[in-house]
Amino acid sequence: MRKTKTLVGIVLVAALGVGGYYYWQWRMAPSPAAATGASSFSKGGGRGPGGPTPVVASAATQGDIDIIVNGLGTVTPLRTVTVRTRVDGELVRVLFQEGQLVKEGDLLAEIDARAFQVQLAQAEGQLARDRALLENARLDLERYRTLFKQDSIAKQQVDTQASLVRQYEGTVAVDRSQIDNARLQLAYTRVTAPTSGRIGLRLVDAGNIVHAGDQNGLVVITQLQPVAVVYTVPQDLLPPVMKRLQGGEPVQVEAWDRDQKAKLADGALASADNQVDPQTGTVKLKAQFVNDDGGLFPNQFVNVRMKLDTLRGAVIVPSPAVQRGAQGMFVYVVREDHTVALRNVKLGPLDGQRQAIADGLAAGELVVTDGTDRLRPGAPVDVAAARPEIKPAAPGNFKGGGRRKGKDGG
Repeated sequence: MRKTKTLVGIVLVAALGVGGYYYWQWRMAPSPAAATGASSFSKGGGRGPGGPTPVVASAATQGDIDIIVNGLGTVTPLRTVTVRTRVDGELVRVLFQEGQLVKEGDLLAEIDARAFQVQLAQAEGQLARDRALLENARLDLERYRTLFKQDSIAKQQVDTQASLVRQYEGTVAVDRSQIDNARLQLAYTRVTAPTSGRIGLRLVDAGNIVHAGDQNGLVVITQLQPVAVVYTVPQDLLPPVMKRLQGGEPVQVEAWDRDQKAKLADGALASADNQVDPQTGTVKLKAQFVNDDGGLFPNQFVNVRMKLDTLRGAVIVPSPAVQRGAQGMFVYVVREDHTVALRNVKLGPLDGQRQAIADGLAAGELVVTDGTDRLRPGAPVDVAAARPEIKPAAPGNFKGGGRRKGKDGG
C-alpha cells in the first residue's frame, strides 16, 4: 500500500513538471504580428544602430556683435519730496487726487488763513502808527535846526531829536519786516508742489489740524520723468566704462523686465560711483531714462543691458552650438563627408542668442546646434536646416490610427 502511494506521488510530480514546461513555452512564444514587424525591420524598414544621427546645423557667419554688459538694477527717482506744511492750522481743502501727475507750483492743499490775515492787519497798523511818529519827529527836527541857527535852543536838544528820528526809522523798518513775515506765513497756507512728479497716497485728510513739525507730512511726490536706474557691474569693467564717460561718448543702456522678454525703456549712462564695494567687488553705475511712457516705476527691479562697445568682423554662431567639456569650450563641426569633428574654440562676447568666436572657427563652417548630446567625434550625421515643425492634424481628417465612424455615429 505504501509503495502504491509513493508511485502515485511520483507520477503527479512528473505530470506537473511537464505541464509547467509547456505553459512556459506558450507564454514566451512571439506573436505573428511581432514576428512580422521584426522581419520587416531586419530588411531595412527603419534606422539601425549604425545609421547617421539626425542633427540641426547652422553655418557660422561673420558680422558685427555688440559687447553687452548685463546687470540687475533698481529704478530710483531723481527726486522724492515729502510735502509738509510750514505753518500750523486746520487743513480746509485737499486739491489733489492720489496718483495724479502734478507740475511744480501746482496748488495741492489750503490751510485756514484767517489767523495769519489778522496778524498781517496788525503789522500793517503798527507800521502806519510808527510811520506817523517818524514823520512828526522829522518835522520837529527841522524846527529845532532852524531855532538852533537862530541861537534860540541848545545843540543838545537838536541832537536828541535827531536820535529820536533814527529810532523811529528803525521801528518802521522792524514793522515792515513783520509785515513781510505775516505775508510769508499767509502764503504758506497755500501748499504747492515743490517738484513735478506723481502724487502718492494721501497721508492727511481735510479737517485735521496740521503742524509744521509733523513727520509724515501731507503727501509724497516722486519724480518719474526723467528717472534713473542704479545697477552694479564687476570692477574689472570699470576702466573701459570710465574711459567712455571721460571721453564724453554716450553709453547706451536698456532696461528689460524680470524675464528679459520685453524692453521697458532706452537710456544712457549718467555717472559712476566713487568707490568699489570691497565685499562684492562691484561698482555702482547710474543710468538715466526719459521714461515718457511711464514704463519704469520707482523701486522696480529691472535687468540692465549696457552696450559697452561693438566688435567688428567677428565670427558668430548660435549660442546653443557652444558646448562645455573637460578641455574647455568646443563645437561640433560638420565635415564634407557628413561626419562631425570636435573643435575647441575661444569665446568672444555674447549678445543674446549670438555668440562670437574669437579663435578656432572660420566663417562659413557648419556647426551643430541641436542633437549634440548624441554625438561623438567622427560620427555620421543627417543634417537638417532647422527643427521640423510638428503641425496638428486637421479636425476630422484621420487617415489611420483613429476610430472610424459607422452609420450609427458610434
